[in-house]
Amino acid sequence: MTHADEGTRDDPAAAASRAALTQLELLVTRRLDGVLNGDHRGLLPGPGTEPGEARAYEPGDDVRTMDWSVTARTTVPHIRQTIADRELETWIVVDLTPSLDVEGRYGAKRRLVEAAAATVGFLSAGGGSRVGMVLTGAGRPRVLRATSGRDHVRRLLEEVTRAPARVSPGGTLDDALRAVRNAARRHGLVVVISDFLADVDWERSLRVLGARHEFLAVHTADPLDIALPAVGAALLQDPATGEVLELDVDDALAADYRRAADSHRAEVHAALRRCGAPVLALRTDRDWIRDVIDFVGARRQGGLPTGENLVRDLPDDHPTPGGTHR
Repeated sequence: MTHADEGTRDDPAAAASRAALTQLELLVTRRLDGVLNGDHRGLLPGPGTEPGEARAYEPGDDVRTMDWSVTARTTVPHIRQTIADRELETWIVVDLTPSLDVEGRYGAKRRLVEAAAATVGFLSAGGGSRVGMVLTGAGRPRVLRATSGRDHVRRLLEEVTRAPARVSPGGTLDDALRAVRNAARRHGLVVVISDFLADVDWERSLRVLGARHEFLAVHTADPLDIALPAVGAALLQDPATGEVLELDVDDALAADYRRAADSHRAEVHAALRRCGAPVLALRTDRDWIRDVIDFVGARRQGGLPTGENLVRDLPDDHPTPGGTHR
């Protein structure tokens, strides 16, 4: 045990955090593992093996593994090798923007980030498969090497819980994606977890990764990221800069906010579609487990979820009679 562990062992906040992560692990393993049984990586359906490198055909090779596209290009028979489940690598990219810790009516988005990371991590760690993580940060991304085992996933989750929500040039989402390109040695899965509120400057890096990896984008959101209720006089603070504005949020301003949010979200999801990344949309006011199950159901039917359900049934779309916004 390290000195840091000794110092935090009896810290009530640290104990509560460990208890919450333990509960999260139980939710994933008990409620999701059975539902998603049969998906070798849990969230993306597959037969349990991944296509690997192509090589020239040799006598005795199974003709069912012929790679006809490579054969046609080279005029030399090639087969496509496969990578066993135990050799799969999953990389989780966590975008730790300051907006994650903004406490809204339904809590902070960080809990959704933890839930998404736990879901991907625990469902990907079986059979010797390795899970690595890259965290955005101040000045440069943090790379946590890919290793197998549930204990490793627990350590990754503790890093997500403790890491400060702070991003500066050199440690942005685009930088984190480039770090994955250098760290990921094998064909595998890259999962990007973000609220995607910053500029869309990461598309090229994601496209480059697409030459070797599959993607999953987890879009975490709060209802206030999508729509601002007309509450009258309000103080609004930029979580990144700390700047505070005093505004009169009337119907016109609320409508402008909604249009701007819709436009930015459409830009984000269009970029993800161009990269071939399905979108798992999680919102602070909804049951994230149900959203995961619905996502997997759509994927099993051959669909490519694009995150359009992020804006469905906002809590303030159907206010109670005579009710007021809180």
